Amino acid sequence: MAALKALLRYFSYLFHGLLTLSLLAISGLTLVTGENLHLGVLPWTGATLSRVVFLASLYGFISLALAIKGWWPALYFLWSLAVLVLLVKGYVFSGYHFWPGEPLKAACLTLASAIAVIGAWSAIWEEDDRLKRY
Repeated sequence: MAALKALLRYFSYLFHGLLTLSLLAISGLTLVTGENLHLGVLPWTGATLSRVVFLASLYGFISLALAIKGWWPALYFLWSLAVLVLLVKGYVFSGYHFWPGEPLKAACLTLASAIAVIGAWSAIWEEDDRLKRY
């Protein structure tokens, strides 16, 4: 059971590490160049979207780094949960229209995010287990 928890936690770290770095790069470039970011799955548009994505991904990266160090894993869990909620809300409960072949990608991304939430949750319990040892 401990190996499964560790595997889920490491998957979560990898998934959100790649996600936050990608979002930081994309939103940072749009902020620097003055272009508008277009992500139909999110509720914001224009320059607001670029700023929200940049600041949120910066929060996600910092919370990820803190969780890896074993500090405040609850902040990382909140980031993971927010990503999952925005994906489900954007893909399922909004008027988002899929391009051909996109529903499978969206389903895989949402499933990976759900697995990452479980891994982030296990990071919280791993912290509790560490405290019990002392």
